[in-house]
Amino acid sequence: MTVAEDGPISVLIVDDDALVRSALTLMLGGQSDLRVVGEAGDGAEGVRMAASLRPDVVLMDIRMPVMNGLDATRALHRGTRPPAVIVLTTFDADDHVVGAVEAGADGFLLKDTPPTEIVNAIRLVAGGDAMLSPSATRSLLRQVRSGAPDDRSTAAESRMSRLTLREREVAVCVGRGLSNAEIARELYLSVPTVKAHVSRLFEKLDATNRVQIAMCVHDAGLV
Repeated sequence: MTVAEDGPISVLIVDDDALVRSALTLMLGGQSDLRVVGEAGDGAEGVRMAASLRPDVVLMDIRMPVMNGLDATRALHRGTRPPAVIVLTTFDADDHVVGAVEAGADGFLLKDTPPTEIVNAIRLVAGGDAMLSPSATRSLLRQVRSGAPDDRSTAAESRMSRLTLREREVAVCVGRGLSNAEIARELYLSVPTVKAHVSRLFEKLDATNRVQIAMCVHDAGLV
């Protein structure tokens, strides 16, 4: 996912709570490089609006009427040019995290995340650069891994065995929530080299986004 260089990052907000939608719209409206292009009250409406508006990023609630956020995310990722999807969640909804990852969500934000972190997360995920809200995502992934069945852990270890040593190091950094620039500094690599390694991780780990890479790393017990 890359953002058009000739305009702001376009954002679609999908949440059944009108107050949440209004608060997010008001907050994002104060950023010169972000533009809210629409609001939807359920997943089905969000999918329809995304098809016509072509947003760069969708902020997606999980629990909604008509179509929930997980089904809506799956529908979006069946398209030819799917937007980046940030799932809005709470720690008491951890049972949905695996489903959100499998549906193609690019990351997670807690609904009480500070505004500056939400804005930064949108910028990062729109550029395809990093997992968003790393502290929240790592906490969620740790909790998922603590209850991971043995077969999923075994499968993750098998997938990680396909990687070279350097690719494994990059994958662990992705699992820690580091951006490409941060990985480059830590491993003494150029950013283009890191991007090339991440591209190979998508192929070798059968992943479609960085959160799925992180889930594999966590299931394998490497973070």
